[in-house]
Amino acid sequence: MNKKRLIYLSIVISLLLIATFTIITFKINNVYAAKYSKYELLEKFTNVMSIIQENYVEKVDTEKLINGAIKGMLQELDPHSNYFNKDMFKEFQIETKGEFGGLGITIGIKNNILTVIAPLEDTPAFKAGIKAGDKIIKINGKSTANITLEEAVKKLRGKPGTKVTITIFRKGVDKPFDVTITRAIIKIKAVKYKKYGDIGYIKLTSFKNNASKEVINALSELEKEKIKGLIFDLRNNPGGLLNEAINVSSIFIPAGKTVVFTKDRNGKERHYKSRLLSYRNLKIPLVVLINEGSASASEIFSGAMQDYGRAIIIGKTSFGKASVQTIIPLNDGSAVKITTARYYTPNGNSIQNVGIKPDIVIPEGKIVIENNHPIIKEKDLENHLTNDKLEDNTTNITENQLEDNLNNDLQLRFAMDIMKGLIKYGNKEEN
Repeated sequence: MNKKRLIYLSIVISLLLIATFTIITFKINNVYAAKYSKYELLEKFTNVMSIIQENYVEKVDTEKLINGAIKGMLQELDPHSNYFNKDMFKEFQIETKGEFGGLGITIGIKNNILTVIAPLEDTPAFKAGIKAGDKIIKINGKSTANITLEEAVKKLRGKPGTKVTITIFRKGVDKPFDVTITRAIIKIKAVKYKKYGDIGYIKLTSFKNNASKEVINALSELEKEKIKGLIFDLRNNPGGLLNEAINVSSIFIPAGKTVVFTKDRNGKERHYKSRLLSYRNLKIPLVVLINEGSASASEIFSGAMQDYGRAIIIGKTSFGKASVQTIIPLNDGSAVKITTARYYTPNGNSIQNVGIKPDIVIPEGKIVIENNHPIIKEKDLENHLTNDKLEDNTTNITENQLEDNLNNDLQLRFAMDIMKGLIKYGNKEEN
């Protein structure tokens, strides 16, 4: 009997323990945040690390575990917060100065897929035909599923002259395809410019260090040619430094105007104002070209120009990144990049996940001229009268070449036509 009673008591105690455990678990799930302090959670972390160190099938380096934990923490936040080890932080600093080794693409994680934000002009990736929005599903035959940005950058970069094969999934193409690209030293020239008749054209590829100075130098040269309007091309510009976005905006709007403002987690606002530059504010008509590869600082500039009515925005809706990241160096030479605020256009609009919507939407494409039907004009008639006001009836070859160039870029061609209208009718209004 005693033995039976002992077994019975043991069963009752076991049931009570199970019941108590269940009730405690239920309570913990409901008041977890209130009951558990940061220090208790840190104790949990160290316990897990100890378990791994003592029981994992192979010996694990402690620093590797902690670095992995830091990466994991930052990945839980958003796609733009991440951890730079010493080497990655050095590369990041070099990149913002405008010269680094690699393919010449800006990448990000979009919908958990490694995605090209924009190829940089005149780089190996650009010449290989990589486009904004391309999904990189493999690097050298290995899947990029669950890859971090740091891991992707490490795999894509390498010694100049070496090759890397990326597998691309592109919207509108039936099957993924491979592209083999030869790595090179990437030297970013922020500004390219030219003149189309009396219209100036500036292509800004990146808001890197001193980008505003390069823009000012280009404008100074174009103004010597007495341009009457300017097309500012930000297509495939992935952004860069906030300070440079403010400086470039200051070229086109008066000093003291809000270019962008940010809100932190507590709702505190910080307004970034246009500055008084040595270069005067340019007053001529302005058209800004954007597309899906225009991101971050490009969107800050475009948003300010649009809100103040300073420019007509043409092209496709931009990338849609409206958050500010802060780089915080750590004592060992590594750093964390963390999102610290959201930004808003001067009118208080957030373009996060929305992008800058152009005033006039124009897709990418080419203009195909068809001359299937013969057309007869006055000059084709026999014995037609000549124009006594026209000294030379010959065709200007340079103008024909210009037409061919513009016909290969539908968005730029449309921007040029809009600018011609602004110059013509804007001048009439002033008079």
